[in-house]
Amino acid sequence: MRISERVRRIAPSLTLAVTQRAAQLRAAGHDIIGFGAGEPDFDTPDHIKQAAADAMARGTAGKYTAVPGLIELRRAVADEINRAHDADIKPEETIVSCGAKHALFNLFLSILDEDDEVIIPSPCWVSYPELVQMSGGRAVILETHADEGFQIDEHALAARMSNRTRAIVLCSPSNPTGALYDERSLTAVARVIHERGNPDLFVITDDIYRRLVYRGKWLSLEHVAPELRSRMIFIDGVSKAYAMTGWRIGYCAAPKVLIDAMITLQGQSTTNAATIAQWAALAGLTGPQETVEHMRREFDRRRQVMIEGLRRIPGLKVNEPDGAFYAFPDVTAFLGRDGIVDDVQLAERILEGGVALVPGSGFLAPGFVRLSYATSMKNIEAGVARLAATLSSLA
Repeated sequence: MRISERVRRIAPSLTLAVTQRAAQLRAAGHDIIGFGAGEPDFDTPDHIKQAAADAMARGTAGKYTAVPGLIELRRAVADEINRAHDADIKPEETIVSCGAKHALFNLFLSILDEDDEVIIPSPCWVSYPELVQMSGGRAVILETHADEGFQIDEHALAARMSNRTRAIVLCSPSNPTGALYDERSLTAVARVIHERGNPDLFVITDDIYRRLVYRGKWLSLEHVAPELRSRMIFIDGVSKAYAMTGWRIGYCAAPKVLIDAMITLQGQSTTNAATIAQWAALAGLTGPQETVEHMRREFDRRRQVMIEGLRRIPGLKVNEPDGAFYAFPDVTAFLGRDGIVDDVQLAERILEGGVALVPGSGFLAPGFVRLSYATSMKNIEAGVARLAATLSSLA
């Protein structure tokens, strides 16, 4: 059967592939500790589940909503983004989609024509380049480096700008590095945008891990350069902070003309996000926030244990993550041992040792691996011990 060239150009998600492979091995009876999944291991908080049950009981869970979402949820989204960014978003400048990934997909389809460019700092989330490509654009990769804290270099950013640049993507804290962009990085971005003087150049801030910060201070670009407000597009969702990955609710705030374009697109694809999930997300954003802080503190405890364990492994180098729930160690010292040529082969060998993690190549960072500490302390301690044993066995 002939498959479209468009789809054949898409690289499968390596993180999903690793998670699926680990599940297959477990089903076959293998003892596998999974550090691959990028989702909280906590259950969705009770008051959020109750809101979904209440929506079913009153008969409001099984009908369409407006394409961009419940107006109550759009108001809550605007309020949440305004609190975070000191912005002045109106509900009509928001859209609710089937997860933050879907919001990004709608966004790129709405702003990119063929060969338009999007600058993506790497290491980066596996889906950014693929979403840009699916939308007809071209991903321009801006390398950042572990010894510089994965911060953005102003001169390197300026060198990658062109007349086709439509957007720069910022994810802070980062997936996969856990790094926060500091004031110097954000100031560099603002300066380069000012120098270009292009009114059609946007900054897309992916804030999905914003509530999960353990070191330093999370900064919005708007805090550093409020004059760029009209250029900023905010992406966020309830998946990570509220343990709601499966509910599939994300959202975008942007200038109304762009939101209207995204509504047109979404109206011809998914229509509204699932109604029951929207009511649940509304309870998450407007209800008690103690569960968010409880999860953040627990992730921080796990982070410290994982980083301490990784740093005890000879040859492994790892930056301490500021946020999210990932460690991203440099494993180049182990390449070349036992005929292992790259991080993909190394990850396969580590999987044979009972630990599933994601090769850094999937994040455009060969020579690294990503481990999620969104799992139990028991798994972290046992998994790091297995990892140490596998790496020490390589000749």
